[in-house]
This record gives sequence, C-alpha cells and structure tokens, in this order.
Amino acid sequence: MKALTWQGINELAVKKVPDPHLQNTHDVILRVRRSVACGSDLHLLGGYIPAMEKGDVIGHEFIGDVVETGSGVQKLHVGDRVAVSSFMACGKCWYCKQELYSLCDNANTNPAITEALWGHAAGGCFGYSHAMGGNAGAHAEYIRVPYADGTAFVVPDSVADDRAVFASDAGPTGWMGADRGGVKEGDVVAVWGAGAVGQVAARASELLGASRVIIIDRFPERLALAGQFSEGVETLDYSQVDVDDALREMSGGRGPDVCIEAVGMEAHSEGVQNAYDQVKQQLRLQTDRTTAAREAIYSCRKGGSVFLLGVFGGVVDKFPLGAMMNKGLTVRGAQMHGPRYIPMLLERMARGELRTELFGTHVMPLADAPKGYELFKEKKDGCVRPVFVP
Repeated sequence: MKALTWQGINELAVKKVPDPHLQNTHDVILRVRRSVACGSDLHLLGGYIPAMEKGDVIGHEFIGDVVETGSGVQKLHVGDRVAVSSFMACGKCWYCKQELYSLCDNANTNPAITEALWGHAAGGCFGYSHAMGGNAGAHAEYIRVPYADGTAFVVPDSVADDRAVFASDAGPTGWMGADRGGVKEGDVVAVWGAGAVGQVAARASELLGASRVIIIDRFPERLALAGQFSEGVETLDYSQVDVDDALREMSGGRGPDVCIEAVGMEAHSEGVQNAYDQVKQQLRLQTDRTTAAREAIYSCRKGGSVFLLGVFGGVVDKFPLGAMMNKGLTVRGAQMHGPRYIPMLLERMARGELRTELFGTHVMPLADAPKGYELFKEKKDGCVRPVFVP
C-alpha cells in the first residue's frame, strides 16, 4: 500500500510500505477514509520528537472503514465507519478505569524511552515515534488499530467524513482543555492558538457556560475562523496588542479565570525573546519554546486554572514557577483522553454544534500529502488543516 513516510528532518515522501495485518485478537484493520495533519505532527517534521526512524508512517487523526476484525473484538464489525482516538486505550488497566486513557499502561509497547524522559511511560499513539510505541500512522491506505473496542467509535450516519475526522484528535483534545481546565458557568476564558484544537477549546468553553471567551493568534484567517466556528468568541492579534493588558481589561481587571494553551513546543512570539527561544531550542539548550504557556500563567487571575494542550517534549527555560506558586494557580496538562470524549463529540457533531469541517481548508489526495504539509507548516494559502484522501 501507499503511505506518507518520514524520511528525515523536513523530508516527507509517499512510499510503498507493507500492508498491515492483525497481530492480536483485539485488533482491527481499517481502510482509511480521511486523515488529517495535526500541529503536533510538525514537531516530528522539525526533528523535535526523539525516536523517529526513516520510513516511519506518520499521522494520528483519522477515520476509516473496518475491513477485518480480530477474534476478540466485540463492539465493531466489518463495514463499520469509525473515528479512532489518536491515543489507544486497553480499557482494562488502572488508568483506563480512571478515564485517563492517554496514560494507558498497556498501549505503549516501547515504554523505556518515555520512562527515561519523564519518569513514567506515556500511552501509545498512532504514527508518533517509537517513544510512543512505534505504531504505524494513518496517512496511509490501511491501518492496524490495536485495542479496537476501546479506541474506535462508530460514526453516526448523519455525520459526514469531513466533519467526523476531527472527532479523532482535534475535537477531544480541545474539549479536554475546557473540561479539565475547569470551565464553568460565567467564567472568562482565554485560549492561546486559533488552530483546530484552540478553536474547539473555545467553542467547548462557550457550550460549558463561559460568559466571555477570547482566542489569541496572529494569523488573520484563523482569527476570522473563530467567528465562523463559534457564536460569541472574541479575538486578539498578539502582534498588534499587549495581550496581558487586553485580557485584564476584558476580565474586570483580574485576568481570565481559565487560560488554555493550545500552541505547544514551537510557540512564536514578538520581539527579542522569540530569537532567544529559537536559538536555545536549535542548540538543544532547551527542547521547547514556551511563550504561550508563559503568557497563560502570567495572565491568569490569582487562584485561576491553566491547562496545557500543546505538546511539549522535555525541559524549558524561563518557566514562571514563582508566578504559578505565588498566584495559587492550578496548572494541568495531558495528551488527550480520546475515549472519554469522542462518543459525546460525535453526538454534538450530529446536532450541528461542532462544524469541524471548517478546519479542513485543503482536501487533497494522499499522493499530495508532502505538499499539504508544506502549506500547513508555512501557513500558506490560508491553510488551517490539510485533509488527505487515500
């Protein structure tokens, strides 16, 4: 079959790779209908995630049709159209029983790397390096899905492919930021990053009762998208305003109740600090650029909540630990707990509450995926997300 493969830093190619096959009784094989490039995939492309090997198939956000099932699969059948959580879940370990699915003890079959990096192993993710299990990714014609009963969910007939595909990763990731960030009725919420994940976090905050939601970015087309995807979201262009001053003015002088960071390890900023962070990251004196995370911590009101949705890999410079402690903040983060949210999100998509097809600005054949990634990385032609059709 054909698949998009990682060939080295900033080098992708569509190649022929072996077809997947059932390896365990809990597996299914899917024919991929749609896959999407995620912002965190750009970290793979840039060489910031360890344990990539030449020829690895990438991609972790997808939907497909079941074409083969293992003997132990009970909930899925051949012909089902399913959305698949980017992080797989065994459903039986202690973490899965706590609905902390991206921390599944059984899904990552190569735990040593992340145990060394973080003290404990993370769960298993599709197409996201051998540190996350070495699972083949979804930018392909077919894919093996382990632990299928807990990882793949049947899509309602009324939800079109171009909407449903974002239930795989961007939808649950963004919703988790609002949910686990503790958004409640009447809150003022600020979201850093107007990509697909940030857009869902902002919309989720609205639906959870926030009185005011502000999304922060610098690309006009992404800020404009916020007005299409959500009902009352306000926007700030951080290249034009002082974000902290603006947020205080918009929140009665206190700062937002909940701040959601949806940017990650390659955050951009204005001024000399951007160059400083870039140099330190390129020299590997730090692994991540954390401008958005720092702003969220500084801007959040005293006693407020900060949730980190963006992917971070290791150690950082200038982390405002003093602000976090002395302001009494609750700071949380996680890879997304997909099975906790996907069924609910599919229902909301069916009711028209989440029109996620708006994110798929460039739909193209899988053969054009390297071009799609170029548009996505360079933010060309108003690209929010490229969607690939095998």
